[in-house]
Parts: sequence; C-alpha cells; structure tokens
Amino acid sequence: MTISQRLKAAANGYIEALILPSDPLCPMWNRENFIFKKQAKWNYIDGCMIRAALMLYELGGDRRLLEHARRFVCAYVEEDGTIPTMRREDYNLDNMSGGRSLIGLYRLTGEERFRLAFEGLAKALSAQPRLGCGSFWHKAIYPYQLWLDGAYMALPFLAEYGLLTGKDELRGDVLSQLQNIRDLMRDPATGLYFHGYDETRSMLWADPESGLSAEFWLRAMGWLCAGLADLCELLPEEELPAEMLSGLLEALSEHITAEGMLMQLPAREDLPGNYPETSGTLLFAYSAMKAARLGAADERLGQIGAQALLTVTERYISLDEGRVPVLRNICLMGGLGGAQDRDGSAAYYLSEKIVENDAKGIAPFLMAYCEHERRKTDN
Repeated sequence: MTISQRLKAAANGYIEALILPSDPLCPMWNRENFIFKKQAKWNYIDGCMIRAALMLYELGGDRRLLEHARRFVCAYVEEDGTIPTMRREDYNLDNMSGGRSLIGLYRLTGEERFRLAFEGLAKALSAQPRLGCGSFWHKAIYPYQLWLDGAYMALPFLAEYGLLTGKDELRGDVLSQLQNIRDLMRDPATGLYFHGYDETRSMLWADPESGLSAEFWLRAMGWLCAGLADLCELLPEEELPAEMLSGLLEALSEHITAEGMLMQLPAREDLPGNYPETSGTLLFAYSAMKAARLGAADERLGQIGAQALLTVTERYISLDEGRVPVLRNICLMGGLGGAQDRDGSAAYYLSEKIVENDAKGIAPFLMAYCEHERRKTDN
C-alpha cells in the first residue's frame, strides 16, 4: 500500500467505522467522556468532529456525512434553537466552536433551528467578559485570562457570523483580538507563542512581570494556526492575518524533528519525556497546506505540512481492514490553573494523559486530509 493509499484508507476507515456509526449522545471519538464518565453535552470536542464531517461532505459529496452531522447536532439543539446542555453563564469560548457547523448546516439544509442556534451563540458571545485590552476571557472559571485556544474556538465563528449578517464591526473585533494575541503572547526570540496570559498576573502559572505562562505548548499553537488559516479563507484580502500565520508556521517548521514531527513541547526536543504529539502536528499540517493554497504562506511551508500529514499517517496510524483506524500519541487535554492547579511547567505538559483515537487528533487528521486532497485537485 502506497502512502497515498494508506492516507485514503485511514480517512475512509474513520468515516465508515467511527463517524457514521457513532451515537450522538455517546460518540466513540470523545475519549474524555469515556475516561471521566462525563454526561453528554454541547462541547468543542464533538464540534470539531462535526466540522470535519462537513468538510468531508463538501470534499466528496457523501450525503451520509451531511445526514449524520444534521442528526448529531439535532440531538443537542432544540427546534427553537436552544441548546439545553450549554450554560451561557459559563462564558466558555470552547462552546462557540460549533457555531461554524451550525452556519454550515443552515446553508446546506435551510433548517431554521440551525439559524436560531447560531444566533443564540452569537448573542452569548456578545456578552462574553473581556480583558482590559478587549480580548475575550477564555471562560468564566478563567477570568482575565487569554488562551491561544480561543483563537480557533471563537474568532472564526465571530468573523463568519459578521460576514453572514453584514456586521462589519465584528471583523474589526476579530482583527483587534488577533493583534492582542500577537502583541501579548508572541515570543520575539523564537516566533512561538506562549499558551496563556493572565492580565492580573496572580495565577500560579503566570510570570509576575509578563503575565505569561512558561512554555510553548504544541496544540495551543496548533489551534492558533488553524484559527488563522480559517480566517484567511473568510476575511477580505486586505484584512487577512497572513503575516501572523506564515510567521508562526515558519517558527514551528524550524522545530520539525528528523522524523518529520513536532513535539509536545516543540522548543524542548531533547527534554526527557518529551514526545512526538500527533494532534498538534496535524493542526500544523492542516494550517500549512491551507495557508499555501490560499496564498497566505509560500508553497515550501505547504509541502512541509503535507509531509507532516504523511508522517503521522505512516508512523502513528494503525490500519486493520473493517475496523476503526487507531491514531496514537494524542495528548488528551491541557490547560492552566483550575481545580487541578496546573502550573504550566514542562513537567505538567508531559504528565497529561496520552491517548488513542480522541477527536482532538482525529478531527485535525480529517481536516488535513481534506486539504491534502484539495491540493491534489488544484495541482
């Protein structure tokens, strides 16, 4: 089997054996729910998979994927657009990530429930508390904190909603928040971005002078890359964050290992316990290929991204015909502070569970696969 055949087999295996058979209230890809026995609710993990399913539908036209996405979302969204398992008072940016799928489903089906639901999310986002600089708090339980993850979870939805409704001021808000991330969280020496920023400088993980967390965590930078790449597809040419995206992709590419991967802590390759992490590598691959396709980065970065996807496929995905493919080396979760007193140290990031077949790895794989196929078509 060639690497291209292996890539297609893995994508098709996930469609047939994981996505389509998954019960909306007990999806096979949500490892956090299984491990921690969580009740099903509206969440970003499932949201990423549904977005990937819709991207696959747009790529190949398999209506089963559209119907599955519709059925899945309808299990959480009432006919009047309410989402009973989402509490607005949580002010959780992660909950906004499903907004783009709601917009997509509305465009594809015309069903009013999806419009009412994304309007509800937009209303909730308009009430999101903000730091003094104007950026959204990450969550109510993380007040006055800016995390890179939010650049993917909320900003592309805000931009797309603004375009859909003609509210140009929302695009300005997005661009302003991106500038805050660049000004506050980018390390000028490496071009990499720190995971979190605490405006109060009071969190145990925050530097008392800068307010920044201590490490460059791969998946957080991957979310930032993916958010920037998606925004380069949404925004008018004169507003594209292309320089910010290409700069981060370039900085990350300097830490690609000889194997062709990025590490959990990319700038600490030789640190004992550090390991090649697949979800962040795949977010990089998706973003680099998409940026090259859109002209937001040069083709060399697109080729590096494509090679990263192929490396993951060849070395970290196991195939067994008729069964679900197995994607390894996925960091289950990562955060700062909270009830677990996560201190943002290297030791903390290397202590988090490493799992197989979690959506935080599978969805980026399928997103990157779609970009890889689009590159082939364009070429």
